[in-house]
Amino acid sequence: MNTQYKKGVLELCVLALLKKCDRYGYEISEYLSGRIDIADGTVYPILRKLKADGLVTTYLSEDSGGPPRKYYSLTQLGRETFESDYIEYLRFARSVENILKENENDKK
Repeated sequence: MNTQYKKGVLELCVLALLKKCDRYGYEISEYLSGRIDIADGTVYPILRKLKADGLVTTYLSEDSGGPPRKYYSLTQLGRETFESDYIEYLRFARSVENILKENENDKK
């Protein structure tokens, strides 16, 4: 798959996962890589950017019995950004789908 397609939507996917519950970086990475072909380490720069933009906060948790894990949690701004970006993405995706279908119908 074209990497440009993925770049534009991975941030939204990370926000969607964090909207459900707080997660640690490896957990996010594993979930996404199981569904989208992404390279190792792809998620961490996204998480750093989201934190720098004030969309997520972090905290350490020792619940696992092992070393503490850094969990990511959506801020209010992160929730608002997800909601608006989600709506915008769906509109965009529908527009692209319509264009592709129109083009497909012209070939028949």
